[in-house]
Amino acid sequence: MDGGDLFRLPDNIVTRWASSENFDALPGQAGKANFGRKGSACRPLAAGESFVMAHGEGSGTLRRIWVTLRERSPEMLRGIVIRMYWDGAEKPAVEAPIGDFFCTALGRLAPFENAWFDNPEKRSHNIRIPMPFRKGFKVTATNESPKDLGMFFYDVNFTLGDEHGPDVGYFHAHYRRENPTTLRRDFEILPRVEGRGRFLGCCLGVIADTKRWGRSWWGEGEVKVYLDGDTSLPTLAGTGTEDYVATGWGQGCYSHLWHGCPIADHEQMQFSFYRLHGPDPIYFHKDIRVTIQQIGCFGKQQMIDHMKETGLRELVALGDGSGRLTLEDIEAMDYHCGLFEREDDWCATAYFYLDRPTNDLPPIEPYEARVAGLTGDVDRSKRMDA
Repeated sequence: MDGGDLFRLPDNIVTRWASSENFDALPGQAGKANFGRKGSACRPLAAGESFVMAHGEGSGTLRRIWVTLRERSPEMLRGIVIRMYWDGAEKPAVEAPIGDFFCTALGRLAPFENAWFDNPEKRSHNIRIPMPFRKGFKVTATNESPKDLGMFFYDVNFTLGDEHGPDVGYFHAHYRRENPTTLRRDFEILPRVEGRGRFLGCCLGVIADTKRWGRSWWGEGEVKVYLDGDTSLPTLAGTGTEDYVATGWGQGCYSHLWHGCPIADHEQMQFSFYRLHGPDPIYFHKDIRVTIQQIGCFGKQQMIDHMKETGLRELVALGDGSGRLTLEDIEAMDYHCGLFEREDDWCATAYFYLDRPTNDLPPIEPYEARVAGLTGDVDRSKRMDA
């Protein structure tokens, strides 16, 4: 994953694992509880408690993190926050709810595997993105929910002694949610970040507003990537939401190496999907901003029925925002579908490398806002994509 040769045997690099069996990842000190007979496999995490999952001094690379929780409710998946600090910085470079950080949104889980993340059986989380540091690192977990967690299992695997040149970036991850989004204002997957770096991709989540828009399709919006001074128009633009995650004509359940949709719950109209930029890098040299539009597509008769049933008077047509589509307009249409502006519940966790250990992004939203409106998993036999 980091380009190194498997057969090389470096003289100056040592391996460390931090877990409940060796909190400080000290040499010769692992597994000593209960006479070495599985005495400290996990730890509790009380409501409001924070602890250091791993730390290290000097230069090195964080290689892998594995976590599993005894309770995997929306309250825990959105309530426990992972933070990472590089080189003694006071502000975290990584700040995200544990579920979203590990590439599954909406306080839900699904089995999947991609190039950098996986959840083998809907019970555990893995990340394998290399995370270099030069002076040291710290990873913390904080239970910001009002509930105690009885069992928190984890492994943080890292090496010490790796040498990093000036072209090596620091890993960052930023979570945000808008519930709902604002009409005709593109949702920011990654707000503007200054510096030199590489956008690694994102995990996105959508809860469609079926009360307002019925069961119309929510995913016609295009991804826009503003690079190195772009203002009104971006350098990079996609052609649609499902197009960005490399499928087309709607979105079902799938997980591939660099793109996937582990949750496609058509009954609840909830979707969690990812796009990772490995073979197709997105570099920036001064700044970057990544957005996605909220544009829907309606079936003619479906929207006519919905408007008559709910009293919805009009839709905002694409364009400068002045155009409207009334019930009469839709009934007079010669074609079977149409595009319109909409608002829904969107969230994103963006992953990127940056040439500095901190960023100027805002802190994570409060716990109550993160869990509002989440329903969690449902009986798979009741799901349309089962």
